[in-house]
Amino acid sequence: MTKRQVQQALLIILAAGITAACGASRPVKYYVLDTGAPTVPESSPGRLPIRLLVGRITASHLYRDDRLVYGSGPVQLGTYEYERWAEPPADMIQDMLIRSLQSTGAYRSVSGLRSNMRGDYIIRGHLSALDEVEGPVLSARFSFQIELFDAKTTATIWSDSYAHDEPVSGKKVSDVVEALDRNVSAGLAQITSHLDQYFAAHPPEQSAAQ
Repeated sequence: MTKRQVQQALLIILAAGITAACGASRPVKYYVLDTGAPTVPESSPGRLPIRLLVGRITASHLYRDDRLVYGSGPVQLGTYEYERWAEPPADMIQDMLIRSLQSTGAYRSVSGLRSNMRGDYIIRGHLSALDEVEGPVLSARFSFQIELFDAKTTATIWSDSYAHDEPVSGKKVSDVVEALDRNVSAGLAQITSHLDQYFAAHPPEQSAAQ
């Protein structure tokens, strides 16, 4: 093989290596939130004769997707391509709210709203924000609203909300997720406590247990 042929062969190998490197995709990282609420049976004796049904959480399309959301300015949002949730945030928040309510042991039953389930009250929620907020201080924003409906009258009898920016102790996406986890945990604990206080002040009629 001549010197020229050797040089051509080396160039071909180098080009192939560059092409392979360009074609290699970054690994996708997946994240989950966990409020730490203990798992309890869906149905238990409870101190209140109430069957709660938690409906599907509504949200914009950003929180029905699995990409992590970040804010870059007061009115602009973006999404990470390689940093994703293990499941859509709206579904994750619904599951976590159910676990948080179950963990109190206050209710006869707490479950997701399904066609074959009957309940005394229905909880509906809206996820407004679950994202990284850029600024002088990097923070993790969680904003959530909830309403309680009487299944018999279909009237809204109680509502609550939570909105907070949790400071992030780091600059990595994993640091943001940890801050979101703290924020969601605090928010759902607050809402769960407020609902318990509402029923303590407005005990349901015995007929609700029938």
